[in-house]
Amino acid sequence: MKKKKYNVAIAGATGVVGREFIKILEERNFPVGEIKLLASERSAGSRIDFKGNGELVTDLNDESFKGVDIGLFSPGASVSAKHAPRAAKAGCIVIDNTSQFRMDPDVPLVVPEVNPKDIGLYKKKNIIANPNCSTIQMVVALKPIHDKYRIKRIVVSTYQSVSGAGKEAMEELSLQVRDLFNMKEPEVNVFPHRIAFNCIPQIDSFLDNGYTKEEMKMVNETKKIFGDDSVKITATTVRVPVFVAHSEAVNIETEKPIDPEDVKKLLSKAPGVVVIDEPGEGAYPMPADIAGQDEVFVGRIRRDDTVPNGLNMWIVSDNLRKGAALNAVQIAEALIKDYI
Repeated sequence: MKKKKYNVAIAGATGVVGREFIKILEERNFPVGEIKLLASERSAGSRIDFKGNGELVTDLNDESFKGVDIGLFSPGASVSAKHAPRAAKAGCIVIDNTSQFRMDPDVPLVVPEVNPKDIGLYKKKNIIANPNCSTIQMVVALKPIHDKYRIKRIVVSTYQSVSGAGKEAMEELSLQVRDLFNMKEPEVNVFPHRIAFNCIPQIDSFLDNGYTKEEMKMVNETKKIFGDDSVKITATTVRVPVFVAHSEAVNIETEKPIDPEDVKKLLSKAPGVVVIDEPGEGAYPMPADIAGQDEVFVGRIRRDDTVPNGLNMWIVSDNLRKGAALNAVQIAEALIKDYI
């Protein structure tokens, strides 16, 4: 017999994604019984509103997951590495938003619009991984195309907002803009260079192959989510001075002949996708319009005449919602509906 309510713990509750977890659980009326808000010792003792109650934030420790059904994690990879297995052992099903478990072969990596059946594989470790924010929005838009036309190659360049690097990154952009307008030298702490009025072609550290970790996450995660290692993928990830919502310029080459108008119709019917594509009227997705919305928005869909069966598109989504917290909550919704 199914439960009517589920006890939920949020690890990293005071961070930007943690606060989105709380907001989205309330917005979507997720059947929460007891909610536990967990954070570092530094944040413990504060309160966050949930359904009109000021819920106490407590210290994340070994005893935090007793009686918890579902854990929504976004406390950083090292913290998840320590506490997610402990939570899973205590009987809590962990949905982890960090990079820690994404490429673990025993942990499903899930985007509900793309590979929902993989949720059923959670029992191996009692952990489900939430993909990288930039990967999520890309695969939501590309999966219907891959199913119909068979994608051979993907070239993606991202324009990623500072919120993807956390609360301190958002504060740094704000302070740097203020300092520059006041003719002061801005401080650089979070990013490797000044982010205000700048673009930084580096997200995360560089690897021996010349790509960053963020770029290789997109490559490896997309293949795992699609369940298809044959797709060739190359990525360049760039941090831009936008507070919320990531944008991506995506070029694909398919095996079957592909028509832009057919793709627009296909994506208009795809779950979680909204097409905004009237360039003559200045209608295309932009972060300023998309922040706070749930869907993945696609525009600038046009043929690439330099290769057979080529197509270009522009993809924008709120990285804190669909790119993180919303995707995790959608996994939880599917979990309680079909798997537990």
